[in-house]
Amino acid sequence: MEKIAIGSDHAGFKKKALIIYHLNELGYNVKDYGTYADESTDYPDYAHAVAGAVENKSADLGVLLCGSANGVSMTANKHQNIRAALSWIPEIARLGREHNDANIVAIPARYVSDKQTIEIVDAFLKAKFEGGRHARRVNKIAIKSQK
Repeated sequence: MEKIAIGSDHAGFKKKALIIYHLNELGYNVKDYGTYADESTDYPDYAHAVAGAVENKSADLGVLLCGSANGVSMTANKHQNIRAALSWIPEIARLGREHNDANIVAIPARYVSDKQTIEIVDAFLKAKFEGGRHARRVNKIAIKSQK
């Protein structure tokens, strides 16, 4: 059973609850890193928590939400070995996994419907990294120290 870390700010709070219910119904082990209310809060707190869980392997994959998904994806991508894919349609989420080995999907809660949200999550979770030429490219993402 895959472990999924999930987090959102206030803008994604309601969609996060929808996703958690859906993932639990499918049998995933879901860890909610907050927020736990729809009052204004700071997205980096939740993005760092989810990215940290994926980074240290206490979660296999992550789901992040904020209003535009820009903030959570930028924050998560500061973590080493995290590849957060900002995804507004299922195809982008699928390609994020298949071509970029994304391990977190970032969803713009204010710009997708509940139905689209679930479709994006499902596409992300069902997709698998293709490797091959894509692995070569993914290996070039990390900044190498220059001596």
